[in-house]
Amino acid sequence: MQLTKVIGHRGAAMLAPENTLASIKAAAEAGAKWVEIDVSLIADGGLIIFHDETLDRCTTGSGKLRLASPSLVASLDAGRWFSSEYEGEKVPTLVQALDYIQSLGLGLNLEIKHDADDVENIVPDVLEALKEHWQDNEKLIISSFNHAALALCYQMDSSRYLGQLYEDIPAEWQAQLAAIEAYSLHCDYERLTQAQATAIKQAGYKLLCYTVNEAQLVESHWRWGMDAVITDDPNLFVHLEK
Repeated sequence: MQLTKVIGHRGAAMLAPENTLASIKAAAEAGAKWVEIDVSLIADGGLIIFHDETLDRCTTGSGKLRLASPSLVASLDAGRWFSSEYEGEKVPTLVQALDYIQSLGLGLNLEIKHDADDVENIVPDVLEALKEHWQDNEKLIISSFNHAALALCYQMDSSRYLGQLYEDIPAEWQAQLAAIEAYSLHCDYERLTQAQATAIKQAGYKLLCYTVNEAQLVESHWRWGMDAVITDDPNLFVHLEK
C-alpha cells in the first residue's frame, strides 16, 4: 500500500457538510488523495455514512440514528445546517459513497462507527458491500475504536488493512494490534507522546493522527514518525504530497 500523508476527515468537514458526497468532492478538489468517512448502522440493516448517534446535529431530522429507517434518512436534508449553499444535500448510503469515492480516484479510510457488542450486525454487511463495490484493496483501510469489530473483520477477511483507533493509547495496544495483524494505529495527536510514537513505529505499524486542523501543531509529530494526518481541511497539508 502507498499511504497518503493527507486524509480528509469526514470528507473535508471544514469545507462542506461532513460525511456527504459534497464533502468528499471538496476533499478531492482541495488535493487530498484519501478521505476518511464513517459508516453507521440504521434500522432494517441499512448502512449509511454518518458520524453521530443522533440525527439532530447534521440533518433536519431528530432522534436516535439506529432507529431511523432508510426511507426516513433518505428524506432528510444533510447540508442545510452547514450553509444554504448545500441545502438539499443527502446522507449517502455506504454503496453510494464507495462508488463516488472510486469515481474520483481516491483512497478510503472507512471507520466503522459501532459502540455496541453486537458487531455481527454491522461488520458482515460492511465487508459484503466492500467485496461487491470496492475494487482496489491497496487503497482501503478499515478502522474502528471498537476492537471487537476489527477482530471480526480480521476473522472474516484477513486480507483487509485494519487500523485500530484510540483516544488514549492503552498499555495493551501492541497485543491488540498483533491480534488483528493491524496495518496502522490511529490516535488523537494531542494525546500522543514521542515515546509512544517511537514504539509504534519500531513495532512496524503506520501511525495516523487525527484531527489536525493547524499545521504547526504536528510539526514534532512528523519528526516522531507520523505517517499521515487526518484533517478537516486538506488545504493545510496537500503541499506535503508534492
